[in-house]
Amino acid sequence: MSTAAPRQRKTVSANDTIVHSWYIADVEGKTLGRACAKIASVLRGKNKAMFTPHANAGDFVVVVNAEKIRLSGKKWSDKVYRHHSLFPGGLKEYSAKQLVERHPTELVKRAVWGMLPKGPLGRQIYKKLKVYAGTDHPHAAQQPKPLALS
Repeated sequence: MSTAAPRQRKTVSANDTIVHSWYIADVEGKTLGRACAKIASVLRGKNKAMFTPHANAGDFVVVVNAEKIRLSGKKWSDKVYRHHSLFPGGLKEYSAKQLVERHPTELVKRAVWGMLPKGPLGRQIYKKLKVYAGTDHPHAAQQPKPLALS
């Protein structure tokens, strides 16, 4: 019987040689939470076999038709987004409907931001999200692949 130690396997981790792909997600008629969960997963890199929690190994995602996202129930009027200016009396509140009217892309951006890790890595990952209200976007040269959100 051999006393040699068994061969150890090394955990492969993502490094700087990761290739970042580009995806395009059309969220027209899609539910906000379900669509943004898939988008956040791709941004983080969880769709890859080389997923590493501490590395920025995710892909770029271009979101189009953000103004045509869907919310269920009475969330258009009942869901409240708050922002404070850090001055006394500086609390601003908007319903989801008011927020989309003022800033059509903000609903999707805030939902994805809430699903990403907080800190320097999360901010770095968030920069790979590109959101547009309509169908036009300036990223055609990157030849984005369609992202299935269903």
